[in-house]
Amino acid sequence: MPNPTTTRQLLPKALRYALEVANVGSIQGAAKHLSISASAIDRQVLLLEADLGVPLFERSPSGMRLTAAGEVIVVLARRWRADIDRVGLEIKQMQGVDQGRLKLAAMDSHTNGFLPLFVARLGQRYPKIQLEIDIMSTDQATAALIGGELDIAVAFNLRPQRDLHLVWTAGLPLGCIVAPQHALAAQPQVTLKDIAAYPMAVQGRSLTIRRYLESRHAWLFSEGAPPMVTNSLQLVKNLVQSGGHVAITSELDAAPEIVAGTLRFIPVRDRDASPQSVGVAISAMRPLPRIARIAAELLAAEIAECLERVRAHQGRQSSVTPKQV
Repeated sequence: MPNPTTTRQLLPKALRYALEVANVGSIQGAAKHLSISASAIDRQVLLLEADLGVPLFERSPSGMRLTAAGEVIVVLARRWRADIDRVGLEIKQMQGVDQGRLKLAAMDSHTNGFLPLFVARLGQRYPKIQLEIDIMSTDQATAALIGGELDIAVAFNLRPQRDLHLVWTAGLPLGCIVAPQHALAAQPQVTLKDIAAYPMAVQGRSLTIRRYLESRHAWLFSEGAPPMVTNSLQLVKNLVQSGGHVAITSELDAAPEIVAGTLRFIPVRDRDASPQSVGVAISAMRPLPRIARIAAELLAAEIAECLERVRAHQGRQSSVTPKQV
C-alpha cells in the first residue's frame, strides 16, 4: 500500500532537495532533516542550476535565499509533490481505504463557528484522515489553492477564475451586529447612515469586507467618531457585546453569538449595499481526490446548516442548499 514517503520518490531528487533547502534556509538544515549528506544535496542543487543555466539560491554565511528563478522552481516542485501525494491517495482509495491527508484553508471567523463541527463530523466518519487546517485571508487562500498547496478552501467573497473552481457558494447579506441592549437592536433593518451614528469596530485592511467598505462606502470612515480598527474578529465581537460599538459584518461571522443571544444581526437595507458570499473552492487545474470531494460536500453541508440555525433563531427564512461537487 503506497505511503507519502514512497510516492514522493516520484519527485525528481534535485527538486526534492532544492525544495527542502528552500523550506529550511540552508543545506545543512536540509541534510539533517532528510538524513542525507550535505554534499549530496549541494551537488544536486548545483547540477539543477547548471541544467537551468541560472542560480536558484543566493548563498551567504547566514543561509540560502531563493532567487526569482528559484521561486519559480519551488512553486513547480510543490505542485508536483502535491500531485504525487494525490496519486498515492487515489491508489489507496482504489483499494477501499478512506485515509490520507487533506489540507484546508479557512478564515479566522470560522474557528468558533461551523469549523469545529465539520472537523468532528469528518473525524467520526473517516478517522484515518489526517486534516491540516491553515487560517488565511481570502487572498492567501486563493493563492495557496492555485499554487497547489491546498486541497480545499472555504472563504468569503471568492471569485471564480480560470484556475479556481467554486463547488458551492451561498449569499450573505451585509448587516450590522449589535448587543441585545443596543438602541438599534429592535430594528428589523438598518441603513449605513444608522450604523455610522454609533462608534464602529471595523476589520483590518487584510480582510475583503474592509476593502469592500472602503471602495463603496468610504464615507463610513470619515464621518462621526473614528472607528476602532483591528484584525481580530474576536475583539470586534467582544467590543460589540459590551454595547459600546457596532460592527458591519455577515451573520456567519457571528453565528455562535447570534444563536446564543449575545449578539443580534440586523440586515442593511441600502440598495447599494452589495451582499457578501461564502464559498468552498478547489483548484481547477487538477482532479479532486475522492476523499477531498467527500470533505468538500461535508463542509458545504455544515456551513449551510450553520446558516439555517442562525436564520431560524432570528425568524428569517433560509434557502441555503449546497450544490453537489
